[in-house]
Amino acid sequence: MDKIVLSELIELLTENKATLFDKIAAERTNHINVVVENLYQAHNASAVLRTCDCYGINKMHVIENVNKYKVNSDIALGAGKWVETETHVEGEQPTLECIKSLKQRGYKILATTPHTDDFDVYNVPINEPMAVFFGTEMNGLSDEVLNEADYKVNIPMYGFTESFNISVSAAILLSSLRKRLESSDLNWKLNEEEQTKLKIAWCKRTLIKGEQIEREVRRRIVGKEL
Repeated sequence: MDKIVLSELIELLTENKATLFDKIAAERTNHINVVVENLYQAHNASAVLRTCDCYGINKMHVIENVNKYKVNSDIALGAGKWVETETHVEGEQPTLECIKSLKQRGYKILATTPHTDDFDVYNVPINEPMAVFFGTEMNGLSDEVLNEADYKVNIPMYGFTESFNISVSAAILLSSLRKRLESSDLNWKLNEEEQTKLKIAWCKRTLIKGEQIEREVRRRIVGKEL
């Protein structure tokens, strides 16, 4: 049914928008998820969201142990409409719940930290789906993430400063991972079914009363099938 639904929703878009959806959805990936933990500066979290969109990352997770995440529209520049965001706030330990959920979905946990020689952005394994964790600007990732990480990853630096700003770190790391995936034989892009569902979601966010329109389209299709 989703293909039929999409075909009807696409008709309500401009030709340029429909073509753009096809082009961008074909470059999206779930092989990498990005996770930000307890960021207290909204502009940094929003910049990471924008970076996710630029590098074709389909999903960003937000862990709110203390600080509440809010998109800064001036910095995200609409990326919040195109990147799925999953917020983890429930329970006594949102960080561990997020990690548990990701591992159950088959993701390896990558903890970004300058305090490791285990792996860097150029040699960390990419053969399995990965969730890349970024921590607070001052304190980095929590012990919960570092203890549960499958891989600890650093970004090589050659100056006096110990670490990059989080949005810069995300851009460097995602750029490297994306290039390595493109050079690999891995099946890392969204499949046809995933692309269809994604484009339906984009249509709903683009069209005025998109949710209502989608429901009406589905009811009409079901009525025809009966």
